[in-house]
Amino acid sequence: MEFSLDSLQPKERASFALRALYEAAGCRKYHMGRFEEYGLYQENRSFLSSEQVITFTDLDGRLLALKPDVTLSIAKTAQPAPGETLRYYYHENVYRPSAESHTFQEISQMGLEMLGAVGEAQVQQAVRLAAQSLAQLGAAWVLEVSHMGYLFGLFDALGVPENARPGLLEKLREKNAHELCRAAQAAGLDAAGAAALTGLLELSGSCEETLAKAESACRNDRMRAAAAELRALAKTLEASGGSVRLDLSLAGEMEYYNGLVFQGYLQGLPRPLLKGGRYDLLMQKFTPGAGAIGFAVYLDELDRLSAPTPPVQRNSTGRVMLNVALPKGRLGDRMYDLLARIGYGCTEDYNATRKLVVENPAAGIRYFLVKPSDVAIYVEHGAADVGIVGKDILTEASADVYELLDTGLGRCRMCVAAPADYKDDPSRPVRVATKFVNIAKSYYASIGRDIDIIKLNGSIELAPILGLSDVIVDIVETGTTLRENGLRVVTEFMPISARFIANKASYQFKHNEMDAMLEALRKTLQEETK
Repeated sequence: MEFSLDSLQPKERASFALRALYEAAGCRKYHMGRFEEYGLYQENRSFLSSEQVITFTDLDGRLLALKPDVTLSIAKTAQPAPGETLRYYYHENVYRPSAESHTFQEISQMGLEMLGAVGEAQVQQAVRLAAQSLAQLGAAWVLEVSHMGYLFGLFDALGVPENARPGLLEKLREKNAHELCRAAQAAGLDAAGAAALTGLLELSGSCEETLAKAESACRNDRMRAAAAELRALAKTLEASGGSVRLDLSLAGEMEYYNGLVFQGYLQGLPRPLLKGGRYDLLMQKFTPGAGAIGFAVYLDELDRLSAPTPPVQRNSTGRVMLNVALPKGRLGDRMYDLLARIGYGCTEDYNATRKLVVENPAAGIRYFLVKPSDVAIYVEHGAADVGIVGKDILTEASADVYELLDTGLGRCRMCVAAPADYKDDPSRPVRVATKFVNIAKSYYASIGRDIDIIKLNGSIELAPILGLSDVIVDIVETGTTLRENGLRVVTEFMPISARFIANKASYQFKHNEMDAMLEALRKTLQEETK
């Protein structure tokens, strides 16, 4: 019986193709055990994607861990001689919390690492192999490239305090211009400095056009060196086929990557399939003076490619359709009216039908009507390309999405409220009733206060009245309900309004359509506020 690779699942076919690619490039296979001493991860937890690690005690009393990361183990054991470049590839399973299920999962990875003497030639080869890896996977792809040196150089030029940098990088990763500007000013930057930081969000697009803008915006040698490295990569990137984009708002973990960073997307998948970059800081903890660059391909993501096409997509007209998650209720109605005014309306009135999906192929738009608390989930998981969601829901869910616009609609604030005669007793934890458990924990952690959480789903104001809690954490709009129940606002700590969010992978393939919608929406919202 003749064996055909076509009978294999996508991730199985990919593993054969990637192995052939890496071996042809002169890489040797690296194999390691499932277990590693936990001390390695404890000492280097800032380099891990999650600090949560599965541990157990070995028969000899050593504390071991199921391997949550491959790169760390390779960096520890590889000992390149001065001037030597080691090239390894691996096919291993790691054990991490899953972003999708929020449980520990066994995750299949293939990856490539170059360690030791890493110069321009090795960097170009690594990026070229990353692009070629995506090209092996049988679908349209995008490789997104940035450079941490450019970001750090701008931080240096603007005098951004070290303790403020991680928070600013997080806002950059979210493409969250409105909160990035506020955070920059809170860090001590003037209006011009804040504008320079938010200007990074405009440095995104084709290699040549974006490089020209980036080079003209350089303020110091560090930025110029980063731009020069990207310029040297330009020909390699342009020859890679597919779609390569520079996006200087792409920011890797601050303590992990110190130079080039990149992510790869495959059409039809909701999150990056490939992640990589230069990590000299980690490598030099084990081999002083050595450099390193590498990437990982998350093979399990490819299982989605063999899933049936969703019914809503089977009658495709061939036009790019933007899938919009609209919250049911007043906010969804308001947003639909705004979008309809700028050309994204549907002939069918969704309020007059029991359908949960309405569309207008001529306008390239499809709306899903979902519960407000579910909008961020639909967008994060790629069922919707964009959505409208309150900042409260977005923060509580910790959704990994781009936050592209603060619409200003539905303004209110998250507050701590308590009975009018309430006085904090620092000798015991505060009893806090709320439906926003994560937000409440984060707020009280930021002020160093111990709390006992009581999760409720409605009538939160009743909890302190009946003595169930000392205070509540809830949304306040006018404060009327609080006053009528003898409560007062103790602290306001988070402004809330409706945000326009986007799936990160969808943005790579539909950014032109999203940008056009956003531009029209901004103009309409600005006209309404005049």
